[in-house]
Amino acid sequence: MRTTWNFAGTRALVAGAGGIGAAVSTALAEAGATVLVLDVDETKLGKLPQGTGAGSVNGLTADLTSAAACRTAVDRSVQLLGGLDVFVHAVGVNDRRPVLDTPDEVWERLLAVNLNSAFWLGRAVGAVMVPAGHGRIVFLSSVSGVLAHKDHAPYAATKGGVNQLMRVMAREWAADGVTVNAVAPGYTETDLTRAYLAEPGRRTAMEALVPAGRLGRPDDLTGPVLFLSSDASAFVTGQVLYADGGRTLV
Repeated sequence: MRTTWNFAGTRALVAGAGGIGAAVSTALAEAGATVLVLDVDETKLGKLPQGTGAGSVNGLTADLTSAAACRTAVDRSVQLLGGLDVFVHAVGVNDRRPVLDTPDEVWERLLAVNLNSAFWLGRAVGAVMVPAGHGRIVFLSSVSGVLAHKDHAPYAATKGGVNQLMRVMAREWAADGVTVNAVAPGYTETDLTRAYLAEPGRRTAMEALVPAGRLGRPDDLTGPVLFLSSDASAFVTGQVLYADGGRTLV
């Protein structure tokens, strides 16, 4: 990726070391930020480019499915970073099946990972940024938050919830210099979608739904996230930026 942003001196926390989280973390570091990444998977954290100081990415193992763990993770991150300027929530899992075939434990798991962590981490981050009078918060949403894809009920519900959670946080914290926005990817090639896209005919069928004629890549999300994490977006808050190749147009 060609760096077009200057994040020198910026302290950034990213939740999620998967495809999009890893791409965003790397892009922030390449632009000069000091980045800390939270994830329960030590293997994913180990694949991140390590370093110290400005332009570095480091990982912190954390299970983000409880309020207490989220508070502890944010407190520890702020200590390690020496403050907090940017927070990106890139945590998400999916489980594709019809509503009538969705067991309670699947609903509860997706709610805990996708939505509860967004609330708990966002609240803990807001408690740091609001008194400081400055901050940028970006949630990774999805086109599923607005489109009614079949076999996506829990995932779609959590992403719709993230959109509204983001809007309320934006409304409450705007006067304190904290912006809260979301980036909604379209169909993107990540670990989360690899097996699904490998099904016969699935990739072709999904590409046909995208006006751009292709699926997204994690690097397609870094520009939108960095914009919303920068001072260039100081007057932008409460918005969902769709980075979907035009999927929501059809």
